[in-house]
Amino acid sequence: MTLYSILFYILAAVILASTAMAITRRDMVHAVIYLVVSFFGSALLFYLLGAPLLAALEIIIYAGAIMVLFLFIVMMIRIRPSAGRLLSRVQLLPAIVMSGLYVVVGAFMVTGDTAGRGDFQPAVAAPETLGQYVFQQHWVTVEIASLLLLVALVGAMIIGGKSPPESHPPVEEKS
Repeated sequence: MTLYSILFYILAAVILASTAMAITRRDMVHAVIYLVVSFFGSALLFYLLGAPLLAALEIIIYAGAIMVLFLFIVMMIRIRPSAGRLLSRVQLLPAIVMSGLYVVVGAFMVTGDTAGRGDFQPAVAAPETLGQYVFQQHWVTVEIASLLLLVALVGAMIIGGKSPPESHPPVEEKS
């Protein structure tokens, strides 16, 4: 087992543990912090897999902007930790079945036949190559996405914009 494989499994464990902690926390601020840890772990995993651009975007967009937005929203609306409620067995059954299925599939993947698998080797995906591919091969898709974002921005400005104050006729003073 190479150093890259060991780091991969450590990062995967950190991501799974922090995501599980984010899901199970009653305090929303703690959940957001655990989710930030999960995003940083994902960014490190992207970097380890040879995609530094995706790692940087993961940190800037998700761990940076979106999580700060979530944290501000949670603090502004002052959500208190819930007292909690117990789930019935009918509600827990699908979660238990799916968790068991994930454990079985994961165990099979780890302990299964490794004859077809080689050691993990990072591959470097240069941002220039990605940019050339996206803007040469899929330029129509990029333009459609940019048009969609422009329409969403204009719609948000219209919806969130203030309506003009109602005009009142001037009041004449009596002297």
